[in-house]
Amino acid sequence: MVLGLPRGGVPVAYEVATALSAPVDIVLSRKLVVPDRPWLIFGVLGEGGIHITDRDFGDRASISDIERDKVAREQREQLRLSVVRYRLGVPHLRLAGLIAVIVDDGIATGATANLACNIARARGADQVVFATPVGSCRPVRALTAVADHVICLEIPQLFGPIRPWYSDFTEVTDVEARALLDRANENLSTPSLVGAVPLTS
Repeated sequence: MVLGLPRGGVPVAYEVATALSAPVDIVLSRKLVVPDRPWLIFGVLGEGGIHITDRDFGDRASISDIERDKVAREQREQLRLSVVRYRLGVPHLRLAGLIAVIVDDGIATGATANLACNIARARGADQVVFATPVGSCRPVRALTAVADHVICLEIPQLFGPIRPWYSDFTEVTDVEARALLDRANENLSTPSLVGAVPLTS
């Protein structure tokens, strides 16, 4: 099962799923960012109540408990809305007995990637593979603690934004991401998804 990380990871996941002739789903999450400093992340929330928070970092960034709670409350609501937009009332595809191949467009901090690996484990995946075209060295290395395999094609010594690594980094909309998911799965019947045979390693 290929799992894309919306929204930028979905076009990459679409290509991977097409090449593998595998069903594709998504892992929905929301980052917890420091107010007025959106480049600083102190946690991430995911479906199923799974979350990762770095309280020590929050303390160093001087975020009060009230601010933490406010950010978490807002992002939980945004996550709920994302589930409505993407799931359309249909539950996520099951991972039990499968190899979960999680795909994103790049790894900057690794926070969302880490959470996605934990969600795949919680959903019963036999193995977790994280794959991305480009990433920062430290977060890529850290992912080896939560994924069975990490595939990253480019790990530059100096890594900044993901955008320069793409000739076209136009923002992917929710509608476009949803359409790619539908297109990837349109030739796969529901019974074959539910009873999918695990990919060989």
